[in-house]
Amino acid sequence: MEIDFGNIKVVGFDADDTLWVNETYFRETEELFADLLEEYETKNKVDQELFKMEMKNLDIYGYGIKGFMLSMIESALDLSNNKIPQETISKILDLGKRMISHPVELLDGVEEVLSKLADKYRLIVLTKGDLLDQERKLEKSGLSKYFHHVEVLSDKKESNYSNLLEHLNIDVNEFLMIGNSLKSDVLPILNIGAKAVHVPFHTTWVHEMVSKEEEQVNNHLKLNSLKDILKYLDN
Repeated sequence: MEIDFGNIKVVGFDADDTLWVNETYFRETEELFADLLEEYETKNKVDQELFKMEMKNLDIYGYGIKGFMLSMIESALDLSNNKIPQETISKILDLGKRMISHPVELLDGVEEVLSKLADKYRLIVLTKGDLLDQERKLEKSGLSKYFHHVEVLSDKKESNYSNLLEHLNIDVNEFLMIGNSLKSDVLPILNIGAKAVHVPFHTTWVHEMVSKEEEQVNNHLKLNSLKDILKYLDN
């Protein structure tokens, strides 16, 4: 399907797994967490219960590493019938702190894309997660200079996008969103009448997965690499 980007003036970028690596570190931490609880449950059971706990706590803690840490601790207490040693709780906290302090690893071509688009378009960041952590990652990434605005949203639903675009005085017909998640970065954007580009990341959180029918939505552009967007916008 041919999509016309000629009227685009503002380009929004997701952050985690669009600009830099994120989900990989969660999966690695889940593996280490399961190892800590191996005397209580199988890895598969630990993974399942941790995900259930994350979903249960999502409305309380929101997205991000801190909520993930608290869900790991609560899961450990549940799975051990509150017998988990204090030492193991400390190790779980250390896992979370290690995630927070992890160096920011930019994805291939990110800075090249931003540097080439910044002169022609108004660039903004629209991401979910913990405000402090996302601000830290953006600062460490060295990418702040390319963006006119950064917004950390509690969620990425149609209303979140519509309210923000209205607040920033952005015409929905002039807005393009680029991200790795169909659920958060593409489908809501298409539903409010804006354009979207999907750049899949090799690892997807279960919570961000969509149905087979939703995967077939074809009124958006799907790219293998963020650098490929330059074929459509940098001309």
